[in-house]
Amino acid sequence: MATVAEKGSISIHTENIFPIIKKFLYSDHEIFLRELVSNAVDATQKLKKLASMGEFAGELGDLKIEVSFDKSKKTITVSDKGLGMTAEEIKKYINQIAFSGAAEFVEKFKDKADAKDIIGKFGLGFYSAFMVADKVEVVSKSYKDGTEAARWECDGSTEFELSDAEKANRGTDVILHINADSEEFLDEFRLKGILDKYCKFLPVEIKFGTKEDSVEDGVDKDNKPKYKTVTSDRIINNTSPIWTKAPLELKDEDYLAFYKELYPFTEDPLFWIHLNVDYPFNLTGVLYFPKIKNDFELHRNKIQLYSRQVFITDEVKDVVPDFLMLLHGVLDSPDIPLNVSRSYLQSDASVKKISAHITKKVADKLVDMFIKDRGEFEKKWDDISVFVKYGIISDEKFSEKAKEFALIKNTEGKYFTLNEYAEKVKPNQTDKDKNVVYLYTSDANKQHSFIEIARSRAYDVLVLDGVLDSHFINHLEQKLEKTQLRRVDSDTIDKLISKEESVASVLSKEEEDSVKGIFEKAINNKAMTLAVEAHSPEDLPVTITMSEWMRRMKDMAKTGGGGGFGFMGAMPDSYNVAINGNHALVQKILKAESEEEKTKLAKQVYDLALLSQNMLTGADLTAFVKRSVELVG
Repeated sequence: MATVAEKGSISIHTENIFPIIKKFLYSDHEIFLRELVSNAVDATQKLKKLASMGEFAGELGDLKIEVSFDKSKKTITVSDKGLGMTAEEIKKYINQIAFSGAAEFVEKFKDKADAKDIIGKFGLGFYSAFMVADKVEVVSKSYKDGTEAARWECDGSTEFELSDAEKANRGTDVILHINADSEEFLDEFRLKGILDKYCKFLPVEIKFGTKEDSVEDGVDKDNKPKYKTVTSDRIINNTSPIWTKAPLELKDEDYLAFYKELYPFTEDPLFWIHLNVDYPFNLTGVLYFPKIKNDFELHRNKIQLYSRQVFITDEVKDVVPDFLMLLHGVLDSPDIPLNVSRSYLQSDASVKKISAHITKKVADKLVDMFIKDRGEFEKKWDDISVFVKYGIISDEKFSEKAKEFALIKNTEGKYFTLNEYAEKVKPNQTDKDKNVVYLYTSDANKQHSFIEIARSRAYDVLVLDGVLDSHFINHLEQKLEKTQLRRVDSDTIDKLISKEESVASVLSKEEEDSVKGIFEKAINNKAMTLAVEAHSPEDLPVTITMSEWMRRMKDMAKTGGGGGFGFMGAMPDSYNVAINGNHALVQKILKAESEEEKTKLAKQVYDLALLSQNMLTGADLTAFVKRSVELVG
């Protein structure tokens, strides 16, 4: 039996420190395992460093860290074969340094709500064990020749016992005697989940297993079965993830395999960026570009942040710009502390430099891809356009760089840079006020008739049907000089691009008033503003449009933002009805023999316009079909 060499009381000014620690840190109590395993890794890595420097001449041997639990004894044990500690070192590093840090922690943060975010900052990592344990034992033997093993015990009060111990090999065992409130951790799947989350890529192999007392081991002297404790274990971590390797060592298959390791059952990424920076800060990592469709919220919060291969968080919005949150992958920087608060991330200079560097690397990668193989870049564009447009809208530096590779696509499926497109449409789509007008469609199928009318004038039509395109359109108008964007169905074509020359009306003023009266009677809808206009006889007899401003504000309201125009989403729709006085059908209506016939024909032509916009439904659609049959018959 070990002899108690010393009993003592830790000299601090703050009483009942453990209840305070537990209170502050309780919501993150699973991190006790991360802290203890990280300490074990540090002890192992330091021993390897000493060996490489010639300061340790012994055999390193098996350096695996072991994590095990015993449900019957209600213990969790973390064991390493690292530096180990003498009794004096235990007193120094556990009693003095950690507890003085704990006292400082309490004094500084006892009244602050985010105190739980800074565990470890004041040497509290080891003492996170008391969040789940009634008693903690440390059995350690130093790597130094001629030293004896020592045992430290503490029950969560300020009292401890330090005694001799029996331990054959160097290293440290930390044994937690789990309290009644934390027995959830005496479960294989619970512990495995924590290790997978925080320790999956630690640089030292970690064995995880369950201690079981149910395996027969021969018989005793009375010929009765004997049992021995065995540990069922397996290695749970990848000690050399790809971000720790040089890009030249890796093939595409390696990057794709790692992506599957991070995100099982997901579609392969489009491409990736391998980051490796050592000045003016340290940063490694791999960022993947997933195929991003319109529902881009599904892709957020997929970047994992590490510090020396220890998982910190997957909420990295303060480390990378918001638009880069659509990427997947890992970032690892020793310049970001393992235990870090939101306020730290928001204010730290290194974090801001990392954010700016990542933005630059992403932009450089896209420029390089565009220059090297534009054809392949265009094939990927539809999958990355949401990401790029988000960056253009939200990040000025990225927007400047994006001028070199950002594309827009027309209804013929052809891609153009912004400069190329301006040169393409300027000769034919400049209006009488010298503004270049970009026509666009948000739904090529629904707006097909309007697109065809635009094409009849040899006008080009862009496809801007993405979830962010209402915001992107506003951005383009702000950045492009003397340029306006107008949806192809937001007005009649001759008003969308108004030229010096105009089409003469074949109707007199009296005839126009008569046509307007006929249609007002047939439509009888206050949401519709009617006007008789002169257009090409080849254009539609009736065109129903919603103004560009109204449509754009309503679209932006649906996706959030809109410069305070969120109320637009709740406003009733209002439309403009343009009656083409030069169309033969309108002239036929005017010449019909009876008022009833005029009203019926006007209603029919109006319903055709509604039908072309998918706005004819219910009883109105039924009446239209019935009337069509009568007119054909």
